[in-house]
Parts: sequence; structure tokens; C-alpha cells
Amino acid sequence: MESIELKEGDIIIVDGYVTLDNDDKIGLGGHLFKALDHKFPVVGIAKNGFNSPDDMRRMVYRGDSMTPLFLTAKGVDVDEIKTKVEEMQENFRMPSLLKKLDQLSRTP
Repeated sequence: MESIELKEGDIIIVDGYVTLDNDDKIGLGGHLFKALDHKFPVVGIAKNGFNSPDDMRRMVYRGDSMTPLFLTAKGVDVDEIKTKVEEMQENFRMPSLLKKLDQLSRTP
């Protein structure tokens, strides 16, 4: 298994959720944030909605798409990240970086 060396200032992006609700239930990204002792911000970008209320979840609309991406984060201001995701390259729902992340995560 290949390891990744994280350094100060790195932000981890996961395909999925970091937080799931207002009662501190966490998703995959939240578990990763805990496993890394809260040292590195984790941002979750999900393609599908989650039904429970979460004050830290933001919907991000990109380009002409009427379908949002769902953004959650720990260790970083979710509203600052929302702006950055809105400004990412390409004017489609999925920025090219996230498309590449999705492709790499499916490669054996």
C-alpha cells in the first residue's frame, strides 16, 4: 500500500460527507478527520443529497447545472470552501479536479 505524506496547509478532499447531521453524526470524511487527530482539514463533496438536517452542509451550484453538489467540512470554514469550489476550473457541475479524483478512486 502506498502512503501519502501530509504537510501543513494540505486539505483532504473526499467523495462523500464529512458531517451528516446536527447531532454530530459523521460520515467517511469525519472519521478520517478524527483518525488524523484533527490536524488536517477534510472537505467532503457529495453528488447525492442526505436527508437529515445539517447546518454545516452547503449546496454548491456550478455552471448552468440545476443539480447541486453537497459540501461538508471539518477543520476549515465550509463557506470559504464553498466559494473555492464554485470557482474551480470548468463551468460544469463537476470541476475537472473532482472528475479526476473520482476516476482515480475507481482505478485498481
